[in-house]
Amino acid sequence: MSPLEKKIITVTALNRYLKYRFDQDENLKDIRLKAEISNYKRHSRGHLYFSLKDENSSVNAVMFFQSASKLKFEPKEGSKVIVEGYVSIYEPTGSYQVYVTQMTEEGLGDLYQAFEKLKIKLNEAGLFDVSHKKQIPLFPKAVGVITSPTGAAVRDIINIINRRYPLTKIIVYPALVQGEEAKYSIVKMIEKANIDRLTDVLIVGRGGGSIEDLWAFNEEMVAKAIYDSKIPIVSAVGHETDTTIADFVSDLRAPTPSGAAELVVPDQKTLIDTLANHTQKMRTYVNRILSSESRHLNQLLNSYVFLNPARIIERPTMQLMHLSDRLTQTRPDKRLILANESLQRLESSLTVIYSDRLKREAINFINMTEKLELLNPLNLMKKGYAIVKHQGLIKKSVTSLHQNDQIEISMVDGTLKATIDDILKDG
Repeated sequence: MSPLEKKIITVTALNRYLKYRFDQDENLKDIRLKAEISNYKRHSRGHLYFSLKDENSSVNAVMFFQSASKLKFEPKEGSKVIVEGYVSIYEPTGSYQVYVTQMTEEGLGDLYQAFEKLKIKLNEAGLFDVSHKKQIPLFPKAVGVITSPTGAAVRDIINIINRRYPLTKIIVYPALVQGEEAKYSIVKMIEKANIDRLTDVLIVGRGGGSIEDLWAFNEEMVAKAIYDSKIPIVSAVGHETDTTIADFVSDLRAPTPSGAAELVVPDQKTLIDTLANHTQKMRTYVNRILSSESRHLNQLLNSYVFLNPARIIERPTMQLMHLSDRLTQTRPDKRLILANESLQRLESSLTVIYSDRLKREAINFINMTEKLELLNPLNLMKKGYAIVKHQGLIKKSVTSLHQNDQIEISMVDGTLKATIDDILKDG
């Protein structure tokens, strides 16, 4: 294709194409830069605009409010920083710039890495488990405060506790809260408070500061001392946005030292209001009961029992008489007499029944005997009748016999044996 035939595009299309190429480049999607801030400006909406430069070059950068609000420090002109983000083209001007998502002061990167490493280690060891958290007492008799005795934090804690719940005693365990020796001092005071056993809850913390200032509360030995404490511990380190290892290990995390003071003791005004409310409810309840019982008492006083006391014993008297009658009837000797009388009546009745039955059976026996006599073959044989048998069988007809058969003729006084000479049939 000749130069005259090349496609003509707009500047917008060019910038859009370059932006697309930048956004697709994996090397530009996630970068880390070490640089110095210059031309720093904070927009009224919270966005940060600045340049990142080194000895030889510079590049424009922007950090939007959502990311800038999470910063642990206030950037300024000349700050040495390490930033993370991505590179892209700003289409309206065709210039590329760094979009910063995270920023730390140079030299603090190692601290953040150490923080994350220790956080993972202690979490895996179970120091952050909710099951190990101790309950904060509702009405502590004494509160221990482990912090600097000269800082603003201890004054705020004392003032708030005295205002909210003056019944609580405050014991300050002075400790270093900044510097290399701070971790040893904090651990020593936690152990001392556990030995003394004078307090019901401990506040461990300090006011705000940089990450280096708060680092004592990110030390492993401090975390283990908090975990091993038999007394519940509330961590109160820095501002609400500050987070330390002590916050994860402690039994309760407060956003600030002042917040810790409000968490460990109740508010006397709230308690007084609650007490007054309960008192009013109790008074209403008692009055309701008294009114109900009073009505009941009046009903009793106006009942027939009180108006006619003699009627009180009428029912019991009748019950007593009824029971006396039943007792008389159930006396053993009386019951034995009644049983004997009943037995005699039964014997008499049984004798009559047996005699009548015997007479009926005797008459029946005589009748049956007479019937049997009438049917007795011997009686018939006395009248001249005989029984003819052939081969042991009784023969009733001459047709069942033949000439020359041997037969037996049974008569009343004996048996005849004979031979049939001839058979004469009737008719």
